[in-house]
Amino acid sequence: MTSNNKKESLVYLALWTILFIAPVLSIYIHHATNGAEHTLPWNELWYVWKQYLVFLVAFLIHNYLLAPLLVYYRRHLLYATAIIALLGAFIVVQCAQKPDITGHRHGPHEMMDRHHPMDKEHDRPPFDDFDRPAPPDGTDRPAPPDGFDRPAPPDNDNPTFNDTPPAIVGQHDVVATIIFILMIGMNLGIKYYFRQSHDRERLATLERENLEQQLEYLKYQINPHFLMNTLNNIHALVDIDPEQAKETIVELSKIMRFVLYEGSKQKVPLRQEIIFLDNYIQLMSMRVAEQVDITVDIPQVMPDREIPPLMLITFVENAFKHGVSYRQKSFIDIAIHINGERLLFLCRNSKVPQGEDHHGGVGLPNVKRRLELIYGSNYTLDIKDEADTYTVDLTLPLD
Repeated sequence: MTSNNKKESLVYLALWTILFIAPVLSIYIHHATNGAEHTLPWNELWYVWKQYLVFLVAFLIHNYLLAPLLVYYRRHLLYATAIIALLGAFIVVQCAQKPDITGHRHGPHEMMDRHHPMDKEHDRPPFDDFDRPAPPDGTDRPAPPDGFDRPAPPDNDNPTFNDTPPAIVGQHDVVATIIFILMIGMNLGIKYYFRQSHDRERLATLERENLEQQLEYLKYQINPHFLMNTLNNIHALVDIDPEQAKETIVELSKIMRFVLYEGSKQKVPLRQEIIFLDNYIQLMSMRVAEQVDITVDIPQVMPDREIPPLMLITFVENAFKHGVSYRQKSFIDIAIHINGERLLFLCRNSKVPQGEDHHGGVGLPNVKRRLELIYGSNYTLDIKDEADTYTVDLTLPLD
């Protein structure tokens, strides 16, 4: 049973519990108000509860058998047929209830009047039997005083005074039918409410799963792209300085360990991400010429915060791939600062004219998509592609 089903069942349980307790509370309050003994009329209560049981059985049939046909399975015709049959059975049961001695079926609202009749001492005005005038027929029975004449007993032979049987469908049955229809409407309204709540939760779950799949797909694309660029750099070092190439391969193994074991996580400590980034910068600095000016400004002490892995590496590897020249002076400036709850990242590099857009490809579009999926609008990314320089200014919230 899902959480929504449990909540729905608790709502029904609370409503029906209140309904069955209400007559008991009504009698208790009436007794307390009139100073009467706190003795519950169990016969009257059982009579009222039997009326409620008919509604409860009808509700259970509708809630567990009929309502799902409409709310969950969209079987409109079958539901309409079933609800008409249930309504007909309910009316038959109501009309078949045995009337009491007064010839009608009491409802719960009549219980108090029947249980608390008028006190006999106050049911008639007091008078003294000795002051009553003698009856006109000469009998010893005193006649009531003027104004208090009792009607003569009915003549059984006179059809005017014969009791007539109650109607097949009375006012009580009409009221019960209206209550039944309102109960069905309430049941459908509650079910539709919890159905929409379940649909919203399911949609949110699907969106979250889809988001996670997209992020995994983007990270799997970034990792080969990063590895390809790094291996190209090592390949260039093999011809220039074989010993340095060997050291670079060792450093690469450390970097790839982070990519393999930490890159699959949702968040990593900020300190680990910065160390990984610094190792990569040092690795790439081994193969650049002396005329390339590399400036790195990274704080030594990092707050205990987290960041998505491999979020900054794309900008740095693009700077080394497209901002380094062996023929002219070039530069790469990388700075990371912590401002309260936000991380400020700045990467600025010279542009080497090669006749094509060097900042396209897989890496940059994927990192932009990751930023949108993870942070929504709670980040800023400002990229300035000028004539001689390329600047990335990124601000991220820290978790």
